[in-house]
Amino acid sequence: MSNIQDKVVIITGASSGIGEATAKELASKGAKLVLAARREERLKKLQEEIQSNGGKAIYKVTDVTSDEQMEELAELALKEFGKIDVMINNAGLMPLSPVFEKKIKEWDTMIDVNIKGVLYGIAAVLPFMRESKEGHIINISSVAGHLIGPAGSVYSGTKFAVRAITEGLRKEEAVNNIRTTIISPGAVATELPEKISGEELKSGIDEFYKVAIPAESIARAIAYAIEEPSDVAINEMIIRPTIQEL
Repeated sequence: MSNIQDKVVIITGASSGIGEATAKELASKGAKLVLAARREERLKKLQEEIQSNGGKAIYKVTDVTSDEQMEELAELALKEFGKIDVMINNAGLMPLSPVFEKKIKEWDTMIDVNIKGVLYGIAAVLPFMRESKEGHIINISSVAGHLIGPAGSVYSGTKFAVRAITEGLRKEEAVNNIRTTIISPGAVATELPEKISGEELKSGIDEFYKVAIPAESIARAIAYAIEEPSDVAINEMIIRPTIQEL
């Protein structure tokens, strides 16, 4: 039996990309899924697809920038399934721009979603995991959380923060048998580049993303981290297209 079988897994950003692919991968291995995103139509479609294939999934329209909504998401998981085994903080945005363009609204949105959203997700599930003396928190960072390129100052800042938060959490909660995993994808075929507002910059990123690997590649890595026995923690993975240099 898979170590994923019957685990209750919350996934944010589940309506597309890595979140959607991970939901399908984990459902195929017997996980019970709690899907969260802002687009209800996509969530409902994903739930129906999982259920038609014999899987178990519920969903809740959720804005990760609201600590109250994240608490409600965790409460839903406990009400429906009685436990929370894994939290995957996947929701994220990448509206790249040079600092001099002063796109403050984009900065604020990235900080709210990419940093606060992760913190709110952790805070929502941690009390139950600490009480249970087990659990697994998986946070999606990026290759940009390891290196910084032009126009990526703020985005990289948020993804460095995800890595720092996750490593700090590991040191705090290892005594409680709570595992942490940082996933740092490179170019992956998702909607992430669509939020870039500068036409010239977006054109360059679109060209770079021609080497992108499918989201299913990241989903398999996440499943691997979950599937390891509870005394083994896969703390960090960088997953790039083979051809990607950066």
